[in-house]
Amino acid sequence: MGTGKRGLIATAVAVVCAVTVLAAPGTAFANPTPSPTPSAAPALAAGKDLEAVRRKLDKLYRAAARATDEYNAAEEKADKQSAEVVELAKKIVKGQEKLRKLKDRAGAAAAAQYRGGGLPPEAHLVLSDTPQDFLDGAGRVREGHHATKGLLGELTRTQEDLEQYAKDASAQWKKLEAGRKAKAAAQKKIEKQIAQAEKLESALQKEEQERLAELEKEAANKAQTAWLDSGILDEIDGKASEQGKKAVQYATAQIGKPYQWGAEGPKTYDCSGLTSQAWISAGRGIPRTSQEQWKRLPHIDIQDMRPGDLIIYFGDASHVAMYIGDGAMVHAPRPGRTVTIAGAGTMPILGVVRPDADTGAN
Repeated sequence: MGTGKRGLIATAVAVVCAVTVLAAPGTAFANPTPSPTPSAAPALAAGKDLEAVRRKLDKLYRAAARATDEYNAAEEKADKQSAEVVELAKKIVKGQEKLRKLKDRAGAAAAAQYRGGGLPPEAHLVLSDTPQDFLDGAGRVREGHHATKGLLGELTRTQEDLEQYAKDASAQWKKLEAGRKAKAAAQKKIEKQIAQAEKLESALQKEEQERLAELEKEAANKAQTAWLDSGILDEIDGKASEQGKKAVQYATAQIGKPYQWGAEGPKTYDCSGLTSQAWISAGRGIPRTSQEQWKRLPHIDIQDMRPGDLIIYFGDASHVAMYIGDGAMVHAPRPGRTVTIAGAGTMPILGVVRPDADTGAN
C-alpha cells in the first residue's frame, strides 16, 4: 500500500478514535500506549467489577451475533424455498392447462375413432371402390391408432408430472414453515441477548460507562498490539484486485451507518450484510452469513491478505470484517455501534477468505 493511502487510513483511524467508542473491535494500527487508569476508577467501580461487566457484555453480544447468523441463514433459506414454491405453482398451473388440452384432444380422437371404426375390415374392403382406397384408409387408421396411443401416453406423463409437482410443492412448503420457525426462534435469541446487554449497560452510572468504554478500547488495543508485534504486517503486502477495490470502496462508504441485526443496507447493516453487499456491488455474489462465507469461500493465508479479503473472527465464525490494508479492516461491530474502521487484530482471527480468488491483483 502506498504512503498516501497509509496516511489516509491513519487519519481516518485517528478521527474514528476521537469520535467513536469502539467495543470489542477497537482500533490500533501501531503499538499504542496503554491508557492510564483513572485514579478514581476503584471508587467508580464500587460494588461492580467493570472488567467482568465488559466480558459479560462481550459474551452477550457474541451470542447475539451467533443468533443473527442463524436468523440470516433461515431467512436466506426461506427466500430460496419461497421462490421454489412459486416456480412449482407455475408448473402446476401450466401442467393443468396442458392436461386440459390433452383431454380435449383425446376426447376428439376417441369420437373420431368411434365414428369411423364401427365396421370390420372386410366391410371396409367391400365398401371401398378399389383395394388401394382400402389400403390407404387402413394406413390412416393405423396412424390414427398410433397418434391416439401417443396422446394417451403424453396424457399419462402429464398427470404423473402434476402429481410430482404437487408432492414437491408440499415438501417445500413444509421446509418453508420449518424455516420460518427457525427464523422466529433466532429472532427471540437475538432480542433476548441484546435486551440483557442493554439492561446491564443501563445499570451503570455515567462515569462507569465511560470507564467501561476505556476498558473496551484498552482490550482492543492490547489485542491489536500483540498482533502487530508478531511482525505479521511486514509479511502482508497484497494488492487488491479491481473487484476488491470496488468492494472496499463500497464498505468504507458505509462508515458511520448503524449496526442492525439482519440488515443488508442501505441505511443499516450487520457484519455479514455489509461484506456480502460490498461484494455484490463489486459484481460478485457471495454467501449471506459469516459462517457460510467461511465454509464456502476459498481460504487464504493471513500473510497473503489483500484489500477486499474477508477476515473471519472467533472459533464459531460469528463475525466477519473486510481487510482494507495497512493492518486495518472495516466492519459493522455490534448493536449500539456503527460501521467503522478498526485494527484487523483486535479480535481472535479464525482465518481469511477471498471472494475473488480466481482473479489476480492489479
